[in-house]
Amino acid sequence: MSFRPLSNSSDTHRSINDDEPDDGITGLGAPGMLSPDIAGFRGSSFSGISTQSIPGLARSDSGAVSDSGSVDGLYSGTGSSTPPIPATDRMKSFLPLLNDRSYSYQPAGTSSAGLESGAFTTAQAERYDSARSNHPEYYDQPEKDTIANSNGSLWARRKKWILLGAFGLLTVIVVAVAVPVALNANKSNESSNATTDPNAASIESHSSSRSATATSASAVTPSASAAIVSAAVFGTNGSTVILADGSNGFTYKNPFGGHWGYNASDPFNVNYAGRSQSWSPGLNETFQYGTDKIRGVNLGGWLNTEPFIAPALYEKYYNSTPQAKDEWTLSLAMGSNLEAEMTEHYETFITEQDFMEIAAAGFNFIRIPIGYWAIETYPGEPFLAKVSWTYFLKAIEWARKYGLRINLDLHAVPGSQNGWNHSGRLDYINTVYGQMGIANAQRTLEYIRTLTQFISQDQYKDVVPMFGIMNEPYAPTIGTDQLGSFYTEAYDLIRSITGLGQGKGPWISIHDGFSSGSWGGFLNGADRVTLDTHTYFAFDGTPHAAGLSGLSTLACQVWGSRINTTSQNFGLANGGEFSFAPNDCGLNVNGVGLGTRWEGTYPGFTQKYGDCSDWTDYTNWNATFKAEFKQFMLASMDSLQDYFFWTWKIGTLSTGVIPNPMWSYQLALAQGYAPEDPREAIGTCASLGQSTPFDGVYDAWMTGGTGAGLTVSTKNPWPPATLQNAFAVPTGLSQFTQTGQPITLPGPTYTSPGSTQTINPGNGWANAQDTARAFVKVAGCTYPDPWTAGGQTPTGTVCGSGPVATFAKRDLVKRQPQPQPTEPPRL
Repeated sequence: MSFRPLSNSSDTHRSINDDEPDDGITGLGAPGMLSPDIAGFRGSSFSGISTQSIPGLARSDSGAVSDSGSVDGLYSGTGSSTPPIPATDRMKSFLPLLNDRSYSYQPAGTSSAGLESGAFTTAQAERYDSARSNHPEYYDQPEKDTIANSNGSLWARRKKWILLGAFGLLTVIVVAVAVPVALNANKSNESSNATTDPNAASIESHSSSRSATATSASAVTPSASAAIVSAAVFGTNGSTVILADGSNGFTYKNPFGGHWGYNASDPFNVNYAGRSQSWSPGLNETFQYGTDKIRGVNLGGWLNTEPFIAPALYEKYYNSTPQAKDEWTLSLAMGSNLEAEMTEHYETFITEQDFMEIAAAGFNFIRIPIGYWAIETYPGEPFLAKVSWTYFLKAIEWARKYGLRINLDLHAVPGSQNGWNHSGRLDYINTVYGQMGIANAQRTLEYIRTLTQFISQDQYKDVVPMFGIMNEPYAPTIGTDQLGSFYTEAYDLIRSITGLGQGKGPWISIHDGFSSGSWGGFLNGADRVTLDTHTYFAFDGTPHAAGLSGLSTLACQVWGSRINTTSQNFGLANGGEFSFAPNDCGLNVNGVGLGTRWEGTYPGFTQKYGDCSDWTDYTNWNATFKAEFKQFMLASMDSLQDYFFWTWKIGTLSTGVIPNPMWSYQLALAQGYAPEDPREAIGTCASLGQSTPFDGVYDAWMTGGTGAGLTVSTKNPWPPATLQNAFAVPTGLSQFTQTGQPITLPGPTYTSPGSTQTINPGNGWANAQDTARAFVKVAGCTYPDPWTAGGQTPTGTVCGSGPVATFAKRDLVKRQPQPQPTEPPRL
């Protein structure tokens, strides 16, 4: 959130929990498989549901797929080599039978549907092979469109599986039939799901030809496959979601061809994951940045609280000592109730159902802000340590289940990077600024290292493909060169862990810092770096007296043209935050008790432009007013192209009132002033006569292709030559020493169904070759206050002064900068 300040090796690691690795099991067939290889069915009706049958598959009254159905021959009992109907037609005939149901997979074995009753004979297998040989166009799909596992393509090994026995074969057939047909919407289904857009012809359709990216945690044997598949569940629109404890939850609603899915026996395998929408790539597919659009929303105020997003959490402490105005003072005010109250907030403010609703709103990404205290705190820091991390793990689980990708955003860092309340503590900047600027930066880099190591593990990397390393550092105070120096060191650190190229660790999202300068040529040649910009009319210093009128055109003019230029000359740009708000009306939007520019009560503003109640009482908004909000949102989405709305939810006051309706997408959907389908935004700016969007063609190195990271421009090496308001060069400032143990973060605990055996969540450290010691305080040395030292003249002992230590990095060769983009899209 953007506010202006009032003033300018595992045993060598520290671990929050001890993790006990265990052998994981990777499934053979699962939701997300793209092959339409359904052998031998010639009509439009399918087994156990109408007159024909699929071996080992039937539907019970409860909607479960079981092995009790009839067992007609795999090739409909004919000896002909005539191919079955095309897969797309089979899908269309089968999909209606799967709607409004949830399914589980149960292997055929000793039941009447098993081999003993002739469910799958050698003759049928031979007919299958013959048909496949004569008509490969109906059977064989490129391996990139099938599950990636360490034993190779499932379909290419079909005959081998036949010879291994009917038990494994019937399991595979169940998955081959039920999963691709039920879960992977074809193009005709996509178009039918895009009916919310009056200009449906302009809405893009997701291609079904995609490369699989999922990485199996371990190999699987045929005998293990049945148990894995039996634990896999999924559901489509109208189904009842099965919760992690096995109980029935809420009704799944998704008008865009999405589905939910997970496998309790193989919980990290994204081949069993859900899909957000038919047009968005599955988690086991490559997200093609530039072609596939990031349509995202923030979960602000959840794991990093803010007074205007979670007002009920703060309101009872408005009169406390200290007054709760940020999470630091809130934590102090809560006192002994801190853990209970914060845990209740984490547990209830965002739940699994929100993730389902986000996918149903047409979003495919979530940006999740966290504070550094998810990892640890130092003595004297009042935040509740480590608990929010357990809820971020829940977020990963839920995102996987509903097919959403996560942009992990480090929203608050030690010392504060901007002095605003959402950085943890209001008032001072102390990171890459002031006499503790180097020490706080070193500590922040250590946390970036810990988070990178965790999310780069195979269990999580497909769900968390983007990492925002520092939210909204305020470059006008810190300095663009100094901030660029920190970014350079963070980039080198991350890529030394992940390696180079697509699929090697996350995209690195760096914020533009509200800098009036240019980032053109910065890290030119770097591997997968995206520039994050936050576009708000509400805080631009010039309240827009005309309200919403004209802002749609202005968004396209200002934001759209600059995003296009940045995309062409820097690489991927992402609008990490924006909202409906044309002004700063609302409770605590600028901070607790700070008033508003709109009403002339914010410090430095005396002119009143209107009454904020017109903008906060959404119950009085008429259809015309809501239509103007919606048009502004469509223009914002089209101009930014890859974006994250701020924010999904605004909590209520104790009275039940939602005080800030211009910031809640959830409320906007319910009240009808948000688009039901974000794809409606396509072409909005062009219809207003403004700039057309970037064509999506990036240089190969920008997206992890050829040349990525091999030759990188480093015009801002670490450490910076000077720090603002430090009264000394960095070598004369307090620093940390690289003698500590790195921190590893724990994964979730999963137990295999029907046993006490735990499933390997990873050890928290993706790259075991990273054995460097961690930055910690010099023992016995008294440091300046890391939260208030910014701008103060150094006194007393300087801890750890001398040459600033850096993380090991590759040799980098300076390149000539490319043409520079205009300044980041911010008024």
